[in-house]
Amino acid sequence: MIPGTFTFSSIEKIIYGQPAAQALLNEVERLNAKKVFLIVSGTMNRTTDEVLKITQLLGPLFSGLYDRMPSHTPREAVLESSALARRAQTDLIVSFGGGSVTDAGKLMQICLRHNIQTSEQLDQYRTRVESDGKVTSPSFEGPLIRQIAIPTTLSGGEFQAQGGCTDTQSKMKHSFRHPLIVPKITILDPLPTLHTPMWVWLSTGVRAIDHATEGLCYPNDNPVSDAHFIKALNLLSQALPQVFNDPKDMKARLDCQLGVMLAMKGREGGAQMGASHSIGHVLGGSFGVAHGFTSCVMLPAVLQFNRDVNHERQKKVAKAMGYPGQEAFAVVASLIAKLGLPKTLTEVGINEDQFDMIAHKAMHGSWLHTNPKKINSPNDVLKILRFAS
Repeated sequence: MIPGTFTFSSIEKIIYGQPAAQALLNEVERLNAKKVFLIVSGTMNRTTDEVLKITQLLGPLFSGLYDRMPSHTPREAVLESSALARRAQTDLIVSFGGGSVTDAGKLMQICLRHNIQTSEQLDQYRTRVESDGKVTSPSFEGPLIRQIAIPTTLSGGEFQAQGGCTDTQSKMKHSFRHPLIVPKITILDPLPTLHTPMWVWLSTGVRAIDHATEGLCYPNDNPVSDAHFIKALNLLSQALPQVFNDPKDMKARLDCQLGVMLAMKGREGGAQMGASHSIGHVLGGSFGVAHGFTSCVMLPAVLQFNRDVNHERQKKVAKAMGYPGQEAFAVVASLIAKLGLPKTLTEVGINEDQFDMIAHKAMHGSWLHTNPKKINSPNDVLKILRFAS
């Protein structure tokens, strides 16, 4: 028998293929929320009418808005948005935007529950990872005020009970975990994503491929998770080029969103991410590389590094993406090139003289220590970085 456990998240429902504003109003009324606070993409708020559609429909139920969340969710902005939501006496948080906005909503739930007002207070709630892989997650009470997410990128954070937040002093991105910080409801509407810059949409789509690939390549596999990961790779590898060729293809955009959901739900079977995600967190939190770009440059390199220990699992990746018998790293790299995305660390502004710092910081990422091929020291990380250079 194959031993294992499925741990289902605290997501209540996922709504897809419906207009976001009306779907949100329906859920707000069902939940009997009276003071809805929005945390939204600044560019979308200032250059489109998508946020206005929501605030007008909410009417007197709308209690406030924050639209200044930078990439990688810095602590200062989380504390600022939480203070505004606290002042508004909100009873429901709605995030509308990309992964940084989604993560901010998760952190806001913690801040509101525990009246966190300083960076030092927030530090008490983060997960700590030692260089040997030992993980310590503090125990704390979950939020009373929950979140609805309307994602406009393909990062997938709306489907996991973990939020990333950057400490700008140490330039490290830290994780915060609690079963209840996953958004209670997620609304997948492809129409507002027309405003998402194409490079963001495509690169976060590669990040979703990263989720599915590292999940499928994780050693403790099971048929249920595998089915989710394989279908995710199938949908994403077809739909991303379709959106690239025809940005107004709503079916392809929705297929991308559903692929993200499948990739993330497959992880409920216990599959862990690997070195691509862990190194990616350092590239993002410490060097400002965009979420999606970190996967573009790291995933093929990590697949090459891991090839000698999980070649059979990697065959499933290539087959799911429509290229049976080919090397997974080459299939992924080819798709990235076809989408016009960066392929090397140099292209995203990372030079070899920064490799040593990246390697040492990556050792404090929990997923580095769940990589299929054991990583014993920063020297192993350097090998991966050289593959990506």
